[in-house]
Amino acid sequence: MATIHHHHLPLLHIPTPPAFKPKILCKNSKNDAAFEEKKSGFVDYDKGIHHVSTQVSGIRKDQIPQRYRIRVQGDRFQKDWSISQVVQKVLELDYKSDDVEGLLNRWVGRFARKNFPLLIKEITQKGSIEHSILVFRWMKNQRNYCARTDIYNMMIRLHARHNWTDQARGLFFEMQIWRCKPDVETCNALINAHGRSGQWRWAMNIMEDMLQQAIPPSRSTYNNLINACGSSGNWREALKVCKQMTENGVGPDLVTHNIILSAYKTGAQYAKALSYFELMKGTNIRPDTTTLNIMIYCLTKLGQYEKAIGIFKSMREKRAECHPDIVTFTSIIHLYSLNGQIENCRAVFSTMVAEGLKPNIVTYNALMGAYASHGMNREALSVFNTIKNSGLRPDVVSYTSLLNSYGRSQQPKKAREIFEMMKRDKLKPNLVSYNAMIDAYGSTGLLAEAVEVLREMEQDGIYPNTVSVCTLLAACGRCSRRVNIDVVLQAAEMRHIKLNTIAYNSAIGSYMNVGEFEKATSMYRSMRKSKVTPDAVTFTVLISGCCKMSKYCEALEFFSKMMDLKIPMTKEAYSSVICAYSKQGKITEAESMFNKMKTAGCCPDVVTYTVMLHAYNAAEHWEKACALLQEMEEYNIQPDTIACSALMRALNKGGDPSKVLILAEFMREREIPLSETIFFEMVSACSLLRDWRTTIELIKLMEPSFSVVSIGLLNQLLHLLGKSGKIESMMKLFYKIIGSGAEINCKTYSILLKNLLAVGNWRKYIEVLEWMEEARVQPSNGMYCDILSFAQKSGASDSSIIQERVESLRRKSGNEVLTSKV
Repeated sequence: MATIHHHHLPLLHIPTPPAFKPKILCKNSKNDAAFEEKKSGFVDYDKGIHHVSTQVSGIRKDQIPQRYRIRVQGDRFQKDWSISQVVQKVLELDYKSDDVEGLLNRWVGRFARKNFPLLIKEITQKGSIEHSILVFRWMKNQRNYCARTDIYNMMIRLHARHNWTDQARGLFFEMQIWRCKPDVETCNALINAHGRSGQWRWAMNIMEDMLQQAIPPSRSTYNNLINACGSSGNWREALKVCKQMTENGVGPDLVTHNIILSAYKTGAQYAKALSYFELMKGTNIRPDTTTLNIMIYCLTKLGQYEKAIGIFKSMREKRAECHPDIVTFTSIIHLYSLNGQIENCRAVFSTMVAEGLKPNIVTYNALMGAYASHGMNREALSVFNTIKNSGLRPDVVSYTSLLNSYGRSQQPKKAREIFEMMKRDKLKPNLVSYNAMIDAYGSTGLLAEAVEVLREMEQDGIYPNTVSVCTLLAACGRCSRRVNIDVVLQAAEMRHIKLNTIAYNSAIGSYMNVGEFEKATSMYRSMRKSKVTPDAVTFTVLISGCCKMSKYCEALEFFSKMMDLKIPMTKEAYSSVICAYSKQGKITEAESMFNKMKTAGCCPDVVTYTVMLHAYNAAEHWEKACALLQEMEEYNIQPDTIACSALMRALNKGGDPSKVLILAEFMREREIPLSETIFFEMVSACSLLRDWRTTIELIKLMEPSFSVVSIGLLNQLLHLLGKSGKIESMMKLFYKIIGSGAEINCKTYSILLKNLLAVGNWRKYIEVLEWMEEARVQPSNGMYCDILSFAQKSGASDSSIIQERVESLRRKSGNEVLTSKV
């Protein structure tokens, strides 16, 4: 309900109406020229601004009755102003402190009754309701004033524009006291007033009163009533009124259709809006820009981005009847933002400016929101500064978007600075602002600060909602705080915040992230008990969480429940179910689920293909795993490092190692990172192929990573070179490994010793044993036995030398060498 501020304006005063006098209609057309509107314009080509004003003269001093003219003739305080001049002077006064009545009493035109309707018309068109009320009150106190329906209609319309519904209804009753009979325009204005304030039932009652008083409703009446119902979200009532309108012989026009579409839009009935639009195209009524803007909005909400962009492109064609306006461009910026196409957001904004449309605060906020959603704080700050430089004042949405951009870019301190700046600029943060601040702290793991913001918002009289709870729960999951999840849920219960599906999903996901399977399933049971319907996200979180904790049987149970509820599967859910089947050895079921996913139109992504590759590898179905690579190429899906390692394993196991090296070259061309697992499979392929040249190239490729790869992989390389007889290359590789600072273990030395002994290089063998002593790696008895056995077989000349050096090493290390056993 609209309320009037008593400290700004006195209460509406209804003076006692004079005795009824019949209206005297002046048929004299002598003064008709005084009421003609004359337009005057001003253009500043340097600044690029223009201004058009309408001037109305009204009845002047020489045209008022003679008795009044004589009365004001010698009074220097009486001014012969035109109506437009009077309105301008009234608007220049402060309605709170200045004497508006004193100014009007100096106007000579007040003695002409015909000036009053034009005076009200001029001042109500300016939009200042406070000044209009003061002028209207002064007018009713004039002796020559005669109440008129059109004057009250104009005042009621003005109150409707300012959502002063109670005052508009008061004027409606007042005009009847002054014996002015309400007409269809009066009822239209009153219905519009109630519709703008969401009081659609009052609007329906006014319509019934019209019919009882035999006032025939016009098309505007029906349109206002449909709009009153539709803007309140009651699209069904709006359709009933539209049907009644047609039955009463008043056909709908373009405005009617737009109002119906807007009602569907407000009521979130986007699919119905599209169906209605198709029916509308079958009539002779062509859509306008407003119609197409509503269609773009509905298509965006339904995720049909291509169709929405298609409408936008058709509006920009040269022969198009409907050209895009500021609302159209703003909607398209929002569309691209939802789709993650930030560059297109900027391009659309630049196109709009290039076509001469001036962005408003909503457009700037849409662009800032696009940048903020991706954490692009520099770009968001640039738009924020542009708002200030363009003469507009940033609103709460502007500050919240900038705050959110810093929160998404992991800069909570900067976000807090923007939050404080908003307060300094005398803007009160709203619920969205506080939730963005909670998210800024929560996303960086600052849970204590996030909870403090929650307390702060309650102190400011803003109560948290489910979004606040979801944000805190997600923060608890990131921080792995099991206790805090329970505390947040208890706080929500104490504040009587009913958890919706999204909130339950956040709680279940947070419990799963910290490994609390029992509490996660307990939340699911609580969700069903509270009759909150689970969605695809609920089961996706449960199934994937179970798989992460190796609870594959439980994952399949949740999958079965999901199917019973006929909830559509998501990509992640498909991947998790396939993983659960493969881990249990049910490769047939996993393959069936994979095919079902493709049949359902849910295109598998690289994660799903990787899961299937692991499943085929586990089942030793090497050919099927290799066939998946071709399928990925057909669907233009680029494999990642994990997928490539799984493919390489399948190729090696399937006896096709040559393709491993081809796949490695493919990874280099596509700049896919090479992991240790990839290197391992490549080394295995080189070993199977006995491709020593590729092995040497692979060593050069791996050399910068020697310090970070595992010693097991480096040992495999040493073994491969030694096995191939490349002893010199093997030793060079060993020196590089030592130089990289990698940790050398006994296995590394063992590989060197075996390969050196295989080629009879006993001197290097003993040198390596000495290196082991220096590195404080204790040689095993077997290593001494092997060299002594070699000495015995090699001949008498070398045997004594080898035995002497080995005995010397033995004494240093204190190791017993059982020569008798050798």
